[in-house]
Amino acid sequence: MRPRERAAWQTIDSGQLLLIATAGLFVIVAITQVAAVRLVQPDIAIIFGVLIALGELFRMVMPGNREVAPIASAGAIGYAMLVGVGPENAPPHAPLGVEAATHSPLQVVAVTAAGMVVGSLPHIAVGRSPRPDAMARRLFTVAVVALCFRPLVSLHLPWQLLLLLMGVVVVLSCCTDVVIAAMIRAEAVRVRFGIALRDEVDAKMALCAATSATAMLIAVATTAMGEAALLIFTVPILVTQFAFRRYAGIRATYLQTVRALSRVTEVGGYVEAGHSHRVSKLAVSMGRELGMSEEELLELEYAALMHDIGQLSLGDPIPGGATVLASPAEQRRIAELGAEVIKQTGVLDRVAHIVQLSSHPYRTGHEAAAPGGEADALVPRPVPPPLAGRIIKVANAYDDLVGDSADRDRGVAVLERLRLDSAAEYDPTVVEALSRVVDRRTRL
Repeated sequence: MRPRERAAWQTIDSGQLLLIATAGLFVIVAITQVAAVRLVQPDIAIIFGVLIALGELFRMVMPGNREVAPIASAGAIGYAMLVGVGPENAPPHAPLGVEAATHSPLQVVAVTAAGMVVGSLPHIAVGRSPRPDAMARRLFTVAVVALCFRPLVSLHLPWQLLLLLMGVVVVLSCCTDVVIAAMIRAEAVRVRFGIALRDEVDAKMALCAATSATAMLIAVATTAMGEAALLIFTVPILVTQFAFRRYAGIRATYLQTVRALSRVTEVGGYVEAGHSHRVSKLAVSMGRELGMSEEELLELEYAALMHDIGQLSLGDPIPGGATVLASPAEQRRIAELGAEVIKQTGVLDRVAHIVQLSSHPYRTGHEAAAPGGEADALVPRPVPPPLAGRIIKVANAYDDLVGDSADRDRGVAVLERLRLDSAAEYDPTVVEALSRVVDRRTRL
């Protein structure tokens, strides 16, 4: 009996739900306050609202399924840090002799939320609904900036000090965004928070720095030059967004190409249908269990998808495509030939190295049998294959013996067989990671 598909709301984790509820509460309070006192400087609010809406319209999805809207974020944070607009009607205390921006933090939240909703309407109309958690995170980050910085504007601080405080606040906004994203990702993909935080820093800090720098430019330039500065100083983040979009597109193309290439062995009848896909899913889950970074997981997925491509060189296919039943020499030959094919791409040399070593045993017979002692200490120990290779070896052996069967007893028996071979053939740590992954899947 096939499990029922979950509704969209059922895919939201508790952390995401808390974030969305908090952001929603901010919006309700902000809209209520703005409705009570009316918009302050409505022309400025509308201009920034339009910029935020355009940014949401051109949002993109980064590697790791991260939805970002750098133009919208830069515009919203810039509005939160706005000190004044242009040199007209300047009060004596305004920095640089400009008209002071007197909007409240809650007005920033309201304008940001309105811009996000308007910018998302075209996406919704064509069936590309935004991710509520991503929008809530962006809104929450802007709220943090507004609540921290807007009260400082009314203190009439020296301009140099305001610039320093802007820098502190944007750093705080970056840290807030990264930490919240890491908490949500840790819960969503069932990985330790420290690992998720490291991945978010690697994936988002460059774009976050560009967004924050643009927000500061928008705030300062609009204060000095007026509304025209918005158009001029939004161009750098627009160029940066196109560069990141291209990078994300290249990553997606690589993965699509690798997935298509992995199916060649299935179409040719060398392995069972779905084998490469199942091995890659198992391997990535085990990699997360063992604390691998996102970049390492991507290489692991590539290698797992293509680990059997060397079978195309065989004159007679292995029965059922189960390389675990082949001789060690034949396994190594298949892996080496597969690695040679992957090297021809010119960009996946590390993946080829993983595939080449994925057939090697965890320990050699000498190392496993060595009794220890002073004489043995002088014998150099062979270096085990890389972790990714050891993971693929275990995942491939498990799927070769279990396949797409849902029989729990069969899976338990195969795990016990792998444990018995852990003295030399398989890494016992990896086998236990597989056991936890399989156990978690059977309980879902």
